[in-house]
Amino acid sequence: MEPRLFAWGANSYGQLGLGHKEDVLAPQALKDVSCKCQDIASIAGGGGHSAVITGAGQLFVCGHNKDGQLGLNHAEDVLRFTLCTALSGFCVKQVACGWDFTIILVGSGLVLSCGSNSFGQLGLPQISGPCLMPQKIESLKEKVVSVAAGLRHALAATDSGLVLQWGTGMASQAKRTSQGKALPAFLTAKEPCEVAGLADVKVKAVAAGSCHSVSLTDEGHLYVWGSNKHGQLESRNIFLAEPKKIDPQCFSHERIGAVWSGWTHLVAQTEAGKVFTWGRVDYGQLGRHVVVPSGQQGTASEQCLELWNTPVSVPCLNGASQIACGSEHNLAIVGGQCFSWGWNEHGMCGDGTEANVHVPKPVKALGCAKQILIGCGAGHSMALCQTPR
Repeated sequence: MEPRLFAWGANSYGQLGLGHKEDVLAPQALKDVSCKCQDIASIAGGGGHSAVITGAGQLFVCGHNKDGQLGLNHAEDVLRFTLCTALSGFCVKQVACGWDFTIILVGSGLVLSCGSNSFGQLGLPQISGPCLMPQKIESLKEKVVSVAAGLRHALAATDSGLVLQWGTGMASQAKRTSQGKALPAFLTAKEPCEVAGLADVKVKAVAAGSCHSVSLTDEGHLYVWGSNKHGQLESRNIFLAEPKKIDPQCFSHERIGAVWSGWTHLVAQTEAGKVFTWGRVDYGQLGRHVVVPSGQQGTASEQCLELWNTPVSVPCLNGASQIACGSEHNLAIVGGQCFSWGWNEHGMCGDGTEANVHVPKPVKALGCAKQILIGCGAGHSMALCQTPR
């Protein structure tokens, strides 16, 4: 058995690393990956770019690069995975890819960023234009343990449990819904700013949607803030300016062990292995069907919020060893097999069609290979598989 990297879905910028820019409706193996596949430790993607980290802490990137989000000191798209040599002195631990920018966490706890800074999403207020090389976010003084990137904002959780946010991606909606009240500083900050309302908890991980943020505490609780347009924050308010704890009763009082975010939906797994989904549903991104009760009053949008803004368990995903969220599609590894569901316009569910997938189903094109690692971009998917020689 040898590991091989497969990619499928949207490929307008070469983000699949296949050497071309045509969408791919079923998984294709990358023929020449500049790093050894057995060395790949994590996979991530953004609006149109992809990143893999090796066990030794090297970062390889490909795809959209108009704003320098690949950190390669130029602004040309890259069609095959290429080593980010600017990080040669660092051991990369985590990478979070936003729409047109990249946040990089290295082993020492430092954070670097590159790409577009149009909304302050790099946390580097001194930089006005695109940033073509990863730059240290000097104002992050504490050691960071987790980073996340939304559409136009970013997050970091520190070793002491603080959460910092930067980028103004949430600001316009916050202003529209604030009714003239002053906004918390972190919603308009262009450099890392502590998120108010989390003083009594210790956060160990963060996640981000297009216009919302999520934090997971060391006690297994979730706090959410930002846009609630699709019920993704389990609230009746259209926008939450400060963090709100999701009632543990929503998860049968089980502690949450991990959380992932699409642009407008959330996926959480309890420490016991149960998987819950909630938020936007119209592409099938929650992996569960619903029947609207006949005769129910109210608008369709109200019905959707009532039915979907509460976390519900998806039993076929219980025990998943990995989960990844794209913008509106998802992957999960259950029993060594890759499942996909959600938005499929560019073939990111890997079933050879462009029809949305409403319940998780195996990615059959991966065959009998053992799927060991997955990752998503906004509209594309990747899987590292053990295949027979």
